[in-house]
Amino acid sequence: MPTTNFDVSGIKQSIVGKLQRYYGVTVKTATPQQRYKAAASTVRDQIMQKWMVSREQRAHAQGKRLYYLSVEFLMGRSLNSNLINLCSQDAYQEAFRELDIDPNALMIEEPEPALGNGGLGRLAACFLDSLSSLDIPSMGCTIRYEYGLFRQKIVDGQQVELPDMWLANGNVWEILVAEDICQVHFGGEIREAVVDGRRVFTLENAYTIDAVPYDMPIVGYDTDCVNTLRTWSAHSREGFDLKTFGRGEYDKAMDEMKMAEVINKVLYPEDSHWEGKMLRMKQQYFFVSATLQYALKDFKRQYGGDFDLLPEKVVFHINDTHPGLAIPELIRLLIDQEGLDWEPAQRITHRCVAYTNHTVLQEALERWPQDMMRQTLPRIYMILEELNRRSCEKLFTFYPDQWDRIGQMAILAYGQVHMANLCVALAFSVNGVSQLHGKILTEGLFHDYYMTDPAKFSAITNGITHRRWLLSANPGLTKLLRETIGDGFYRDAQALEKLLPFAEDAAFRQQFDAVKRINKQRLSQLTQRRQGITLDPDFIFDVQAKRLHEYKRQLLNALHIQVLYNRIVEDSGYDAPPRLFLFGAKAAPGYYRAKLIIRYINALAKLIDSHPRASKFLKVVYLENYDVSTAELLMPAADISQQLSTAGKEASGTGNMKFMMNGALTLGTMDGANVEIYEQVGAENIYIFGMRAETVEGMYREGTYNPMAIFETNGEIRRALSQWLDGTLFPDEPMALQDLYHMLLMGDMGGMADAYFVLKDFGSYSMANRRMMEDYQNREIWQKKAIVNVAKSGFFSSDRTIREYNEMIWKIR
Repeated sequence: MPTTNFDVSGIKQSIVGKLQRYYGVTVKTATPQQRYKAAASTVRDQIMQKWMVSREQRAHAQGKRLYYLSVEFLMGRSLNSNLINLCSQDAYQEAFRELDIDPNALMIEEPEPALGNGGLGRLAACFLDSLSSLDIPSMGCTIRYEYGLFRQKIVDGQQVELPDMWLANGNVWEILVAEDICQVHFGGEIREAVVDGRRVFTLENAYTIDAVPYDMPIVGYDTDCVNTLRTWSAHSREGFDLKTFGRGEYDKAMDEMKMAEVINKVLYPEDSHWEGKMLRMKQQYFFVSATLQYALKDFKRQYGGDFDLLPEKVVFHINDTHPGLAIPELIRLLIDQEGLDWEPAQRITHRCVAYTNHTVLQEALERWPQDMMRQTLPRIYMILEELNRRSCEKLFTFYPDQWDRIGQMAILAYGQVHMANLCVALAFSVNGVSQLHGKILTEGLFHDYYMTDPAKFSAITNGITHRRWLLSANPGLTKLLRETIGDGFYRDAQALEKLLPFAEDAAFRQQFDAVKRINKQRLSQLTQRRQGITLDPDFIFDVQAKRLHEYKRQLLNALHIQVLYNRIVEDSGYDAPPRLFLFGAKAAPGYYRAKLIIRYINALAKLIDSHPRASKFLKVVYLENYDVSTAELLMPAADISQQLSTAGKEASGTGNMKFMMNGALTLGTMDGANVEIYEQVGAENIYIFGMRAETVEGMYREGTYNPMAIFETNGEIRRALSQWLDGTLFPDEPMALQDLYHMLLMGDMGGMADAYFVLKDFGSYSMANRRMMEDYQNREIWQKKAIVNVAKSGFFSSDRTIREYNEMIWKIR
């Protein structure tokens, strides 16, 4: 029976009691962190009651369960989203008011879980929300990173990486599950023996570490279902060597612990060297091995040892190639631990594993040196050799004597383990994440595999949870929508379509515009607090916020800003609406060129600010340490959403959907989900520019593109690029941007010049900008377009995405 009534009185009583029992303070004397923990643990108590019932119901139903394996889960703060999903916001708000607690002060005390970086991790987090909201039994599985990727600081215009110590004050939401600790093995030698006529493999002299699970509850919206995010932490089996420490050998005493725990220190360790690659591979094997060991343990607890039943009760979904070692690991466990023969082990594994591809970039399709795999995971390597032999044998029947083609499709080839080929060959389902991406996979990247088994391929367009990205992130707009069309969209985002007629309502448009202005002021409060920068709400808020990579083309945006600056300086009659360009992105620590683009953007900001006239028309702000909480304030404030990826390179994108849902208009290429946004809102409510994917592919194939010709014929581009080297941007270091200059015009190390077609698409981009600015000056036209975008955004709910995954792939009742 419940021990607490979670009405206003019960909530107040719980918060006051926790402050007294845990900290010996009153509400008035408590620190902000203590108030946050008392409030959050009260919410957790409410969740625990539902979690307990949900687990009992799942065990009783004996249905199928999804394990969603992802190296990232970019969760964001949980307090407010949990209150929304518990439908308890009003009660807690009233309790906070009566206790004289500022709810906004509570929210900012919660640390951002550093378990992800970009779109891949945020998509996984949105999926968890929808899985619970749709009552689909599931567990998300990843690593409990101690420091995450990094905390970004901009110093003298350059990115500096600092440890993200998000666990310094603990994590209110997680629970240690000591009974599920298991062991993961690295290195060692394989000993083969014949026992009762069966070949048996054992691993000797391996280095063994403990995988320690921590569970976080994932609450569904207005439902009894509470699923789990399980994060695995690596611990030394030997622990602290007291004898060695007693002899004064302090470093040696700590070595064992350090070797184990480095596995969960950071997300995406630098892998430009052998040690970094090996650490990444160990991380990925560590969490998939631990997850599969738990999954089989849980299966046996309910169903015994009938593993033919496993595909009917369990599905493992591999989110990109990072968890791909789950395939050989499941085979290993079924053979070495459970005593199955090879054929049933491979058959069961195939029926249990599905794979989502998230990229067509060759450098992102993971490959591991075969020697590294053989040395670090010897038994897994043996299994990969057999999988490769069987796979190539099967391919030979379909592509006889076509050894080059088979070599490109092989799991082991050219001294490397090809993880994408492993996933495509062995999974029962392979899907892309937008309709265009799915087409590119089947017609391009995986075409040869597609021809051997077309039925396993599909495309399911990504989605976002509107409960976080509208209800939580944009309370002003949510309130206006509720008053206008009712609250049906809380559960069903497609009900937002009821808003369409109100695009013609002048009074509604005025209210809509007022909400946008308030959201701009909210964002300005954040930038003032963090960076000492005040944002003028009279400016257009033009935003590009996403992981920094050359194919996402932040460089195209920045180059265009520089051209606008030059126009203002050279033309005393220049006139346009004042425009604020906001950038938010982290560059991978070892990605030199991406970090140079950050430096360029910040130099551009400084140049504009120093010019009395240009600063009246333009402003550039680089948002430091862009994260989920920043995005929750940034997206509701945005007027323009820049989605500039080279066509055919962005699998889907989800930032484009979040901006759209908050009333920003998309300026973008026909790439990823932009294509489907275009289909939803119509050509008149989006600003499309640039080459299409098939044209881009043709230019790569022909190899005749010459960016130098554009440089020579376009005076504005020539002037801007020349300023990169003449001291305009870096008076004390004029050659600072030399690498970017050479990359655009000449290429580097034999690579293609302007490989992502920044200069090729510049003219089309500039014209789209001009059309957009003309429309913006007619407020009625602009507001109508923005309202249509909100109304049509319901299609991009992750609830719809998850329903499609379940209907097409998982088939969980």
